[in-house]
Amino acid sequence: MSAAPPARRPGGRTAARRRARELALQGLYEWLVGRADGAAIEAHMREQHGFDKADAVHFDALLHGVIAQVEALDAVIARHADRPTRQLSPVEHAAMLIGCYELTHCIDIPYRVAINEAVELAKVFGGTDGHKYVNGVLDKAAAELRPVEVQDARARRAAAAAGGGDA
Repeated sequence: MSAAPPARRPGGRTAARRRARELALQGLYEWLVGRADGAAIEAHMREQHGFDKADAVHFDALLHGVIAQVEALDAVIARHADRPTRQLSPVEHAAMLIGCYELTHCIDIPYRVAINEAVELAKVFGGTDGHKYVNGVLDKAAAELRPVEVQDARARRAAAAAGGGDA
């Protein structure tokens, strides 16, 4: 007899990753605006209220991974944005960097989740309609970075919309 899968607990892995993204966004904002040292930013963010509820491994991967690969991530963003990345709001820029990093390196996270989480960051921390811009850029970036996954998802949605069944 097999045991039932564990029920999802509120405040579980999903909430811990969301908190990691929030803290990484704040750290990346600090880095983009002031170009402070990544280790100093990490130390500062680890002192923030609620860090104990964050996925520390994911936070480290996002903060240090984005800083280390900012040129490559910015190149992806630049291919899909209508302005140079230096003209982006630091919040929107940081949210897009996190989204691109997850699309590139966190294959266990579905592309739609990576986009939606970046959009949520932009809604909470950014300007009025900045989340719409983040969504548009990351949607195009996802098609570039994860073409098979995006094409499969679009085909399933199209089949469901046409009454094709199992979507």
